[in-house]
Amino acid sequence: MNILRALSAISCTTVAAALAWSATPFNPAAIPLAVRSPYLSAWLQQGSGAALNDVWPTFWTGQIVGWAGFVKVDGQSFSFLGASNVPGATFVKAVQKSFQFSSTQSIFVLSAGPVDITITFLSPVEPTDLVKQSIPFSYMAVSASSMDGASHSVQVYSDISAEWVSGDTSLPVDWSTSSNNVITHQVQLARQIPFSELSDRAQYGAAFFSTPSSAASTYQSGADVVVRAQFINNGRLTNTQDSNFRPISDNWPVFGLSHDLGSIKAATDPVVFSVGHIREPALQYIITNGATQPRSLYFWSQFSCTSAVISSFLGEFGAALSRAQAFDSKVTSDAANISSDYASIVALSIRQAMGAIEITLSRNSNGSLNTTDVVVFMKEISSDGNVNTVDVIFPAWPVLLYTNPALGKFLLEGLFRYQATGQYPNKWSVHDLGAHYPNATGHNDGKDEAMPVEESGNMVIMALSYAQKTGDNSQLSRYVSLLNQWTQFLVTDSLIPANQISTDDFAGALANQTNLAIKGIIGIKAMSQINQLVGGSTTMTTNYSTIASSFVAQWQTLAASSSGQHLTLSYGNSASWGLSYNLYADKLLKLDLFPNPIYTMQTAWYKTVAQPFGVPLDTRHTYTKSGTDWEIWTAAIMTDTSARDLFISSVKKWASDGLSSQPLGDWYETTNGQPESFRARPVVGGHLGE
Repeated sequence: MNILRALSAISCTTVAAALAWSATPFNPAAIPLAVRSPYLSAWLQQGSGAALNDVWPTFWTGQIVGWAGFVKVDGQSFSFLGASNVPGATFVKAVQKSFQFSSTQSIFVLSAGPVDITITFLSPVEPTDLVKQSIPFSYMAVSASSMDGASHSVQVYSDISAEWVSGDTSLPVDWSTSSNNVITHQVQLARQIPFSELSDRAQYGAAFFSTPSSAASTYQSGADVVVRAQFINNGRLTNTQDSNFRPISDNWPVFGLSHDLGSIKAATDPVVFSVGHIREPALQYIITNGATQPRSLYFWSQFSCTSAVISSFLGEFGAALSRAQAFDSKVTSDAANISSDYASIVALSIRQAMGAIEITLSRNSNGSLNTTDVVVFMKEISSDGNVNTVDVIFPAWPVLLYTNPALGKFLLEGLFRYQATGQYPNKWSVHDLGAHYPNATGHNDGKDEAMPVEESGNMVIMALSYAQKTGDNSQLSRYVSLLNQWTQFLVTDSLIPANQISTDDFAGALANQTNLAIKGIIGIKAMSQINQLVGGSTTMTTNYSTIASSFVAQWQTLAASSSGQHLTLSYGNSASWGLSYNLYADKLLKLDLFPNPIYTMQTAWYKTVAQPFGVPLDTRHTYTKSGTDWEIWTAAIMTDTSARDLFISSVKKWASDGLSSQPLGDWYETTNGQPESFRARPVVGGHLGE
């Protein structure tokens, strides 16, 4: 976060409606509840102000994932989670008093008569522990506290529905319940289709809902209205299982768990629930000769069965919460050096970014896991659903550099390794590893979405930035021939880019893109440093450096508007301009390739064209991008704090405007704050602007 210089915070007025509860640091359109993997992604899509018990939690697409919560206080039942309708049972809604979020937690306080209930949703971010980070589970912890000084009888209940396992509620499911030291409900599709999706939901694997077992805990599976009514009316469940397997929407099977807290006065220890979704194998990955390799999540290297994973995860809650609080504190401290607005943006972004990746291992011939073969995969959520899209990894890169650069190395590894097999026919970098997650099956026909300069520049820049951050040159040495191949292409096509799309593919193809040329030129200069780091010839190092400097000199003439006030969007069109966010890589790599007057000129210009919700992406449209290397990365290259804070406050204003109910998006209208189609994408990792 050192590029965005540590200066004072600014205030930001939002258009969000007044809330009936306090919200800290602000009220986002959607609140992450359980966000840990591409298929464990539950949100409270609350728009300008829906309480935790006003609406159902949803998958990031907006599909309901039934998750209900009730509490009984002195015989009176209150709902605290979900939007249940339970005929034949009487309950009222607890009243939400406050909400706050951090990088790993969403915490709600609701009043249930004389007792306050605190519900903590914790999705751990454990980037330096590959076992823990790879476990696709989240916590919900519920504690109670008397508010009138008297003792009160309290029981707590929660359930999930079979909606957690598919986007098609007409499909049949089956389930089971185990009760040992931990009570676990498991539910899955009756017909599994490995490596397949429907409505962005995995069509294989299983969902798990668990809690520690005790004399005070009970469980039940069955129709939603039956199980919920049992708790509402009796304060406990029947310890029975429904054996009538059926479609998800047929009498909506749910899987309930309850705890009797007894008579409480002081704040109780939390009742802990875990929810997760496991697939085995997690993905398939292309290897030599078009063959595919099944890959498993990293945590299987330490656990032999699901019950052991769940037992360990639940037993770790206290320690996990302590680690999360320390992580949250560090993030807040680092980001607040820039501004409070920036700190709040970063806090909302981290779970979303990290929740799109999966850490995998291959298996040895004897079936054991090869812990030396780590490859990380990222889903391009909400836009195309591709696997390891290079221009999605690139904007997410800062969160990886900040949390654990090795995760970035492992993300690049799959891309490098595939192209090193020689199966990809193009001379530039591949766009992605597969059109549909979780199938990293490559593009041996070379017909992936072509972004030649974009992806080639991205790969070279990221490879160097990892080595600079860590001092580890092993990946550079292993794949230097590929890096050189892509750089040779950049030499031929960067200064005057051919008609092509960039990462802003939604805006269409364009020839002679000023900003795209910046990326290619930086890539060439980066390769000169890579060559030096791997002990390449001095001649090659000097040659690449000379070419890059020469290109910058020519680019300055080609890219300048006739007025001299700004860079153009495309050469020769003086009326055009755009966000020159690719200059961020010049600062990230500390190349000092582009002269300071360029940055000063752009800083002055953007102040004159800002709209109420930020600076448009370019003159073709009035929309902009926040989550990748767009507005926040442009903020990072500003030469004064007023321009920097203009960008930051605009992103904060958009995130808190209450005009949508979608998980944090990165594409929206600068004139009125209305969202475009992107949501929940990992590109918000770019908000960390390392």
